[in-house]
Amino acid sequence: MSKVKSRGILVNQIGYAAHHVKGLLLTGTEPTFHIYNEMTEELVYSGEAEGPVQDDDSGSVVFQGDFTELQTPGRYYAVASGMERSASFIIEEKPYEELQQGLLKAFYYFRCGTELEEEFAGPWGHAACHTEPGVIYDQASQKLDGNGGWHDAGDYGKYVVPGAKAVADLLLAFELYPAAFTAALPLPESDRIMPDVLHECKVELEWLFKMQNQESGGSYHKLTTRSFPDLHVMPEEDEGELVFSPISATATACHTAVMALAARLYQPYDATFAIECLRSSLNSYRWLDNHPQAPGFTNPEGITTGEYGDDQDVDERFWAAAELYRTTGDEMYHKQLRKLAEEEFSKTELGWADMGGYGTFSYLLNGEGGSDPQVYALLKQQVLAEADRLLKVASHNGYQIAMEEQDYIWGSNMVLLNRAMFVLLACELEPDLRYIELADSHLHYLLGRNVLDVCYVTGFGDRPILYPHHRPSAADAVIEPVPGLVSGGPNRHLNDECLKEQVSGQPAAACFIDHEASYAGNEVTIYWNSPAVFVTAGMNR
Repeated sequence: MSKVKSRGILVNQIGYAAHHVKGLLLTGTEPTFHIYNEMTEELVYSGEAEGPVQDDDSGSVVFQGDFTELQTPGRYYAVASGMERSASFIIEEKPYEELQQGLLKAFYYFRCGTELEEEFAGPWGHAACHTEPGVIYDQASQKLDGNGGWHDAGDYGKYVVPGAKAVADLLLAFELYPAAFTAALPLPESDRIMPDVLHECKVELEWLFKMQNQESGGSYHKLTTRSFPDLHVMPEEDEGELVFSPISATATACHTAVMALAARLYQPYDATFAIECLRSSLNSYRWLDNHPQAPGFTNPEGITTGEYGDDQDVDERFWAAAELYRTTGDEMYHKQLRKLAEEEFSKTELGWADMGGYGTFSYLLNGEGGSDPQVYALLKQQVLAEADRLLKVASHNGYQIAMEEQDYIWGSNMVLLNRAMFVLLACELEPDLRYIELADSHLHYLLGRNVLDVCYVTGFGDRPILYPHHRPSAADAVIEPVPGLVSGGPNRHLNDECLKEQVSGQPAAACFIDHEASYAGNEVTIYWNSPAVFVTAGMNR
């Protein structure tokens, strides 16, 4: 467990882009701050922070300091009366390049079914895991190959819905910001022809092929053992029977959508694979067509791993129709999209449960040509209204983020990062510098400008997460955790015993403890890393 006292001067522990807005927060009583060059100890900037601002979500009073004028590249730190010096930070044109690489490399560490070799994994390697065939639930005589893909989170389950979200985030980031993905990670597959982000996504996409029933087109919801293994178990030591849970509409629709998206983006690099993705997408859409009223997924009896249940699938179907229309141009999918757009569901969310935003952006980013003018205008209006709402929320937040008390839930950092991703996508439709500044402000929070003065990414910042709820990090013999993992963040609902014991009574944004047993606050997942990759890529474009 790691529990440290805030230094009172809160900064982004990685750094700031030279020509972006730069800000720090002071939790003391004096608004004057000074910034020094760490190498020369020269005073380079002095300022007066604005405030005080009462921030109820964190239970703190803060002064908001701005040093945007300081643009000279270098490494700096800040001081203020009565407080420890801040973390050091860099100022340069693209301060997030190394961070983006680390966040993306994390997906390699999530790989299942293959040895992670020292050449690529460093000390965090391990033997191949979960290579045995799995049984189909209630059909024990039938076994299928489910090898490959990514472990979903701190456990070793593999789930179609969150896997599709993670791949979609990464592919969208590459589609919009290709210049941010030119450097090799490297990976075993690195070839200097196809970008590494596509190599890594292909690992999960090839596993998704195996999750599809070829006869019906439907996707099995997940592949897990019947229950979670103990925390201190390495992946190759987890030898429980693997079970394919029943086919679900949400998994099938997500499969349809992400395969159609992949078909577009892989075409210039691997045309054969792109064709395979499209065929798989069309096959799964056939299942959706044949099952218009499929029930929502719940864990079958005897399966207690992550459920990823959902009480509606209209948003996933909407996304599927949007991606297939964009990829094929077939009016049949356009007709289905227009029909689904009339139903009541969020058209702006980018989560694993509410996924309507993916369909919306797929449709809008395709441009007005070929769109239905009314549907296009309505969806764009909803996007811009939500983006402006987020700007307003941030303007009332002491930490300058678009989060309110009710948003500090299990995986609150996903909420934070999804909203940063959302405003960057909105900026593609309606360029607005305020959207970019808000996304950057969300990174500042993630990387240390928060009430706890921690960087919510393992291996980065001077106060990184040290004890994530992540089985390989807990079970291996390496002191440091696997790097580049985004922690779930504060959770006001205190959904685990560790949180209840350690932070009961704390304000929402302080309901966090860096402890490996805190699965409801300090777990890691592929779909918390994926929007972080998107946002850092957006800043590195």
